[in-house]
Amino acid sequence: MSARERLPNRRRCESFEFEHAGLAFTMTAGFCLDGRVAEIFLSSNKPGSLIEAIARDAAVTVSIALQFGADLETIRGALTKDHDGRPATLLGAALDALLARSEVSP
Repeated sequence: MSARERLPNRRRCESFEFEHAGLAFTMTAGFCLDGRVAEIFLSSNKPGSLIEAIARDAAVTVSIALQFGADLETIRGALTKDHDGRPATLLGAALDALLARSEVSP
């Protein structure tokens, strides 16, 4: 197993909002010095709710995987899709929104 990448104390981050299944979420992505996504944070507009807890736990899990060297596209591709090929889950929608945003941003 590879070692977990230590992140700098100060790092670039970007926050944005997106919707999934009629619910609003906020995502913040933190970046490595080389521009790779190193961590994500997810929250909902319903603090203290079950969906908030699920969002936060999903973000922690992805962040740990990224810091151990997992590829964001691989994680995204492995998540459940609906019958139209769109993300079936909050995490899938979050990663789609993040990757779509990074394709447009410098």
